[in-house]
Amino acid sequence: MINVSDERFDELVDAAFEAIPAELTRQLSNVVLFIEDDAPAEEPDLLGLYDGVPLTERDTSYGGVMPDRIFVFRKPTLEICDTEAEVIHEIGITVAHEIAHHFGIDDNRLHELGYA
Repeated sequence: MINVSDERFDELVDAAFEAIPAELTRQLSNVVLFIEDDAPAEEPDLLGLYDGVPLTERDTSYGGVMPDRIFVFRKPTLEICDTEAEVIHEIGITVAHEIAHHFGIDDNRLHELGYA
């Protein structure tokens, strides 16, 4: 396990988000990105989570709802990494993976694409 300060971890998440092509991030709608220390108790090894309504499931009745949430979990990520390069890699995959869920891409397709 590597020790990365909270500030540095936040910078790495920001950098991973900024690495997503602008043509995709411009299409993010009603989404907020959070960094939390721990994953949910029922899934303690989870690195990230998308909680919301994917664009592919929104219809004309979608409105007046709280923003979708993308979470990146600090402790589980750091627990599986030994170097900062590994942290950068895992954060990049996690951020792309959770954004893909916002666009309606499921886990099976993400596995095929290497974002698992």
